[in-house]
Amino acid sequence: MPTIFSKIISGEIPCYKIAETEDFLAFLDIMPLAIGHTLVIPKMEVDYLFDLDDKTISGLMVFAKKIVPALEKAIPCQRIGMAVIGLEVPHAHIHLIPLNSIDDINFSRPKLNLSKNQLEEIAKKITG
Repeated sequence: MPTIFSKIISGEIPCYKIAETEDFLAFLDIMPLAIGHTLVIPKMEVDYLFDLDDKTISGLMVFAKKIVPALEKAIPCQRIGMAVIGLEVPHAHIHLIPLNSIDDINFSRPKLNLSKNQLEEIAKKITG
């Protein structure tokens, strides 16, 4: 059954796209922990990150790494943190989260409630 991420990949559901290749997609999390919180996914529909074949998982990490400089330039932060939780959506994905403290990557804290306009502006700032 298609996941919400599959529907984003196919264009059925819109997203605030940060980057895309033939195999991968990065877009803003609409319920972010921090401004600039970005989801990075393979276009291949696989539930568990560690079930990805070696080429895809390494390609996903290299793709994510290329996004980090744009995030750092656009969003004031000390670092970009990476998290793999894998329980929210049954489609392999990683979170890139701008960090100024360890609490910025605490998934149990309330998410930010950003408007469509705010998310569009953040995406524009990151993609330059």
